[in-house]
Amino acid sequence: MTMLLLIRHGENNYTKTGRLAGWTPGVSLNEAGQQQAAALAERLKGAPIKAIYSSPLERARETAAPLAAAQRLGVQIVAGVGEVRYGQWQGRSLKAVARTKLWRTVQSLPSAMQFPEGETFRAVQTRAVEAVEQLVRAHPKDMIAVVSHGDVIKLLVAHYLGLPLDLFQRIMINTASVTVLRLGQGQPHLVKLNDTGRLELPPGKRRPAQRR
Repeated sequence: MTMLLLIRHGENNYTKTGRLAGWTPGVSLNEAGQQQAAALAERLKGAPIKAIYSSPLERARETAAPLAAAQRLGVQIVAGVGEVRYGQWQGRSLKAVARTKLWRTVQSLPSAMQFPEGETFRAVQTRAVEAVEQLVRAHPKDMIAVVSHGDVIKLLVAHYLGLPLDLFQRIMINTASVTVLRLGQGQPHLVKLNDTGRLELPPGKRRPAQRR
């Protein structure tokens, strides 16, 4: 079985002020986000991670970097776990889009949502699941980390729990949180959800202390 660590990127000025960054270039971690990324690397220092993957976006890559340094691994980019393409909503505040007619669809019937000039949640879920499945096939017995985005991680969790897409908004994923799925042969298992504390790994899964 593959132990998949789904990590949401750290705080940036878009998440801090409640705006949809989407694929806006140059959105980097702010000071708090940098601290979160460093703390994340410390939390996971005992994890036997074999590979680290990231969304192409800066905030995800910057979150992955301290973990990669601590684990002495590179960061491989996977476009399939990139952020939702919000189209005309990109860069707008949540308060502003909450006043639109489409907001009710986003919250209560997301399976029917098409962002203006952007993606559907169905398409995002499909590409993210396909990307994860490819990684699972490449790492059938490994622990791997994937740094992605809040909505993408929620959509992945919903898929592997068999939760209808229209209920995925009930899942909460905080910045720099770790969600753990056990995937491969047999039923998927959700091991951890939105973990922001000290991550306790299953027995026998910690890296030997003599690694360094």
